[in-house]
Amino acid sequence: MTSLTSTSSRTAPSADPTPPRRGRFWRSPPDQPRWARPGLLGIAALAALLYAWNITSSGFAPYYSLAARSMSESWKAFLFTTVDPSATLTMDKIGGFLWPQALSARIFGFHDWALTLPQCVMGVISVLVMYRLVRRWQGPAAGLLASGLLTVTPVAASMFGHAMPDGSLTMCLVLAADQYQKAVGTARLRPLLLSALWIGIGFQMKMMQAWIAVPAFFIGYLVAAPVQLRKRLGRLAVAGVVLFSVSLSWVALLTFTPKDDRPYVDASTNNSAVAMVFGYNGFDRMLPGLIDGGGFARPGDGGEKGGAGRQATAEIKDGGKGERRGEGRREEEGEGKGGEKSKEPGWYGPDGGQQPPGKPGPSDWFKLLLDSRFTPQIGWLYPLALCALAFGFVRHRAGPRTDQARTGYLMWGVWLAAAAGVLSALFIPHTAYVASLAPPLAALSAAGTVALWRAHRAATGGWRAWTLPAVIVAEAGWTVHLASDYTDFAPWLIPVVVVGALAALVSVTVPIRRSATSRPSPAARRLGSAGLLAGCLAMFAAPAAWSLSVLDERHGGSAFDASAGPAPAGVAGRVARNADTSMTADQSKLLAYVQKHGGSAKYTLSAETRLDLAPYIYAEAPPVLPLTGRSLTWYRERVASGEVSFALVTKEQFWKTAISAWVESACAKVDPRTYGADPDSAADADSGRGRDRGKGSSPTLYHCTPGDADRP
Repeated sequence: MTSLTSTSSRTAPSADPTPPRRGRFWRSPPDQPRWARPGLLGIAALAALLYAWNITSSGFAPYYSLAARSMSESWKAFLFTTVDPSATLTMDKIGGFLWPQALSARIFGFHDWALTLPQCVMGVISVLVMYRLVRRWQGPAAGLLASGLLTVTPVAASMFGHAMPDGSLTMCLVLAADQYQKAVGTARLRPLLLSALWIGIGFQMKMMQAWIAVPAFFIGYLVAAPVQLRKRLGRLAVAGVVLFSVSLSWVALLTFTPKDDRPYVDASTNNSAVAMVFGYNGFDRMLPGLIDGGGFARPGDGGEKGGAGRQATAEIKDGGKGERRGEGRREEEGEGKGGEKSKEPGWYGPDGGQQPPGKPGPSDWFKLLLDSRFTPQIGWLYPLALCALAFGFVRHRAGPRTDQARTGYLMWGVWLAAAAGVLSALFIPHTAYVASLAPPLAALSAAGTVALWRAHRAATGGWRAWTLPAVIVAEAGWTVHLASDYTDFAPWLIPVVVVGALAALVSVTVPIRRSATSRPSPAARRLGSAGLLAGCLAMFAAPAAWSLSVLDERHGGSAFDASAGPAPAGVAGRVARNADTSMTADQSKLLAYVQKHGGSAKYTLSAETRLDLAPYIYAEAPPVLPLTGRSLTWYRERVASGEVSFALVTKEQFWKTAISAWVESACAKVDPRTYGADPDSAADADSGRGRDRGKGSSPTLYHCTPGDADRP
């Protein structure tokens, strides 16, 4: 009988064997069981099925798809991750996650499936790497279970099936963990540097959220790497240089490129990439004002040469949900304190950007446990993962410093704690944020299940023999608690979980009762194995049911937010609608008119908000000019030089700025009938484009001539 200690020693990280001969990829390598490779391929096929099933109807994210469209048309827009093909305005975040999507759109054309395809591939890669990662740590059985659990994590099943940044971040972090594991198990520097490289690439995908795993890798390597302390510290310092160099590469590009040769940095009031990344998207989310310049510059309210607009202000509403007012914010779906819903899901501010969080209310610290938006998407395995973590530390507490089994529990445990702590401290605008918890939960749950089973079979009584049944009961009880709010969605689920848990409890305790006097008989051992399968059914049926529901498009989430399974109780219709990338008939007529009468203007249209320009960017219209961060003086100079001749001015009073006020007073209003539009229908021309416009809120077209620039 193989003990847990010997298994851990046998599965310590080592050089990968030579892969099977070409043409026999389905066969396992010599050092793995015959069932390992076929099992892995089956799990990968299931992942591909879940992620790609609705690929042709995956939809467009209202904001991200606009940038992907622009980046697919212009290499400058691609490099600077801008929202317009002319590369005048960046996104409100680093848009590295859109690089694969933009390349796919260049190759296959601009379709929703073309943007989603890279995400599906990244999901399958994550599943495959998760197997290798956990196999080295706890063996092939745990590796297969970990890859399977990652596949059927509900938020992952939806996330990898839509074009959003969290999928690419998850892949980068899993690849970083894979290289870290090689580094901590050997005396080699190269894997540690590759791990830092992957984290740096992940920073381009989701900025500071990529650093959420850094404490786990740092502590794990410092504690357990098989080299002297001085060398460990030196290598960590070198890896830190690589990590920060790669992470800050895009920020450095924007910082050291002359401002006249690059786009304006959105989400900053001072045209600074540092303020956008570390202010608005970073420390401002917990310590507002720590980084100067983080916020949104409104058009026309700033300095003379494209200077800063006034910084957006924040309001704290409904239990801590911050709603920052400024260019590019959108109302987020969800519930505040007391269950009061925010505005209708899918409503966007004029810019279509992402709303930043405010300070969390008292209950927000427990949202990962109590919030019906998040717990069914990520939290089914909480008890199992935590019990596995505790069991692993207790079981390996007496091992040497470099014990790889204990080091694995340390790394995954710190990752889980760091991610849970950060997410608990922040307002979470999108469910996909919690995907950072998926790899550690899957790894710990799989390792714990296998380790508990091995300890149970090897035990001759005592607490180790009873730990597995106790964990199964605890996990089943938690599942019943969560599933009780969704009995209409899966009425069979709770009975299956209860019956499976009872069957497991009876089956796995038979060998315990007999082991006090003798070793279990073969029949008892088979009964115990059947009990383990019943226990796995009880523990994993719920996340599998939620994940498999994405095969039904109604339960698959959207490009706006990842979500599998039913809507939380009391939050009907929470899935936001996707962006409409087509133009209305009146918008087509407007575009034809401005192209015909625009003369030699550099920009066909200008507008204060990206949403007003979105239909024309999607339609590959001639260059347009978003005005975020631009001053009135700057704009009048462009009018005087003939670079801009037509402007769209919003009718929504809140978004009125100095530029819009000047355009309304100095330029000529164009009657919709001039370009063949119906004045009555024009008022609703932009309805359904991501915000709820009422009649009369459609932007108005104005014609500006160079002579108008001299008017006050």
